[in-house]
Parts: sequence; structure tokens; C-alpha cells
Amino acid sequence: MSLTFSAQLATRGFDVSLGVGTGETVAIMGPNGAGKSTLLGILAGTIRPDAGHATLGEHTLFDLGGDRRSTWLPPHARGVALLAQEPLLFPHLSVLENVAFGPRSAGAGRAAAREVAARSLSEMEVGEFGAVRATKLSGGQSQRVAIARALAADPHLLLLDEPLAALDVGVTPTIRRMLRRVLAERTVVLVTHEVLDALTLADRVVVMNDGAIVEHGQTREVLERPRQAFTAELAGLNLVTGTSTSAGIRTAAGAQLIGDSSLPVGTDAAAAIRPAAITVLTQRPAGPNVLAVTVRDLEPRGDAIRLRTGSLFADLAPGRVAALDLHEGSEVFFSVDPAEIEIYAR
Repeated sequence: MSLTFSAQLATRGFDVSLGVGTGETVAIMGPNGAGKSTLLGILAGTIRPDAGHATLGEHTLFDLGGDRRSTWLPPHARGVALLAQEPLLFPHLSVLENVAFGPRSAGAGRAAAREVAARSLSEMEVGEFGAVRATKLSGGQSQRVAIARALAADPHLLLLDEPLAALDVGVTPTIRRMLRRVLAERTVVLVTHEVLDALTLADRVVVMNDGAIVEHGQTREVLERPRQAFTAELAGLNLVTGTSTSAGIRTAAGAQLIGDSSLPVGTDAAAAIRPAAITVLTQRPAGPNVLAVTVRDLEPRGDAIRLRTGSLFADLAPGRVAALDLHEGSEVFFSVDPAEIEIYAR
């Protein structure tokens, strides 16, 4: 079912309108305090906004404010399932009974509910744990069961609140693969901080900040061509903004970067630059796209070291950082190949 949603909540500075198509997964991203959890709470029926309306298919979830008569469906009547970061399984029930809880709550008989639960567990590849108490499961197994329980309820809308955040790194790829399979053709709103989750699972991305939507679009378009600084930060990209020129882009500070651009001269433009595409040197090199910068700090990022300056960052191998004797306060030059710079309208 398709979702239309609009709500305002003054105490949280929340004012959001969005739509989700039938069978579409929309990822919600943004910094802490952006309003992501408020959005899920309003959709689930645990937070009541001041005003707004939402429909799921032909059903009205809520219609509040104005002169019209208010409508507010309670959580259990919405056809909405919320999967939180923690599995929150019932510890006194077996795995099978945990998953059968949704169908039973909807009125299914015990045998029918158990049949649905068994299918959902099999789909998540944990069918053999049906008779096991939930307290005996590992973290990855518990999350698979929690997903199976959400799916067994056959919700019209599935809400996922960072479902992979609490998992061990070794388990995450398996659960992500399973989610990709089971979410197909379901209507889903997914809150995540992970770019890989959005790229793997979502059809579209919505970026929130301060209780409002600041950027949205197809997943790859948003994450590969960000328009906002914190969207670029989420995607792990440098964002350079300015005005397009015949050869590239000129920043507000007057720096000129040469790159691939078909934009008319004078267009409000942006360029996203991968941190690994930046060459760091202690002597100014010849050629274009050279910026003099000061290292503000260094931080480990997996198998690389991230050098941060005032507005740009570059990723280097630890050996390269040592060879250049880089530290906070080092004066260096960032150099970018013009082929690594694509200019696009902001």
C-alpha cells in the first residue's frame, strides 16, 4: 500500500511531508536530533502530532487539526509494524510463539498462526529454532527472529529503526542480505545512519535535519551527488559549492577547480570529491586543482587515516601519513585530478 504523510509537532520543531509508493523502500537519514524517531513514532501511533494527516492505502491513520473532526487510529489498528534496533522478543515464549504473536493478535487461530510463523522463520533461515526459548538465541539469531515476527504480522507498512545497528560486524552482511530479499515489494520506511544500508536496501533516500526534509531523491543520486554539507558527510564525500565556469567551478572564496561540467556559466553548482581521490603533498605541485590547507586533526577510518582541514578531508594510508610526518597544524597541499571532479547543479 502507498503512504501519504504530513505532520507538525511544535515542541520538537517537526514539520514533515512525504510519500512512499506501494512496494517502495525509503531510507530516512540525518544527524541525531533530526526528527527520524519522531517520524517513526507518529507513523506507528506512539507519538501524536499537533496537526497533519496520513493515509495508508485507502485507510486514514490520522487526520488532525483545523475545523475537521479528528481521526486517530491506535497503534494496533494501523496495519503498521515497527522493528527497533533491539529485537525485544518475549523472553518467556519460544521462538515460534514469538513470531506467531502477530497473527494471533490479528485474530488467527493457534494452528494458522503457527503455520504463518513457521514460514516466516524459514524465510529468515532460523526455522530450526522454533522450539527454543528466545533467551537462548545469539544476537544475530534474535534479530532474524524479530524480522520474522514483523513480517508474520503481514503489515501494510513496515518501519525499520536502524535494524542492523546493534549487531556484530560479522553478522551484519548476512542480515542485510536477508532484508534485501524479504523487503522486496513491501512498503517500508527505513531509518539508518549507514550509507551501505541505504544503497543496498532503499529505492529512495530522504535526508532530514532539524525536523524537516532538506534533501530527497533516488538513492544513488542523493548519495553520489549531495547538495547539502551533512548529506555529503553521511556519504563520506567532500562537497565543494560555488558557481559554474566554462572550465569547472569557482568557490565563494575564489578558488577555481577544473572538472567535467556541462552546466551553463553562472549556475549554482556543486562537486562531490572522494577523500581517496585527493593527493596530499608537502610541496606545491604543478597543475590545476591545488589547494593550500592546514591539517586540523587526524582520525583512524578503518585501514586509512583521515586528514581533516577546515572544510575538506582526505584519506591516506598510515604509511603515507608517517612518511609525510603529518600532524595537527601541518601545512600541506591537496591536489585533485580534474577527471575526479564532476560538476552538477545544486
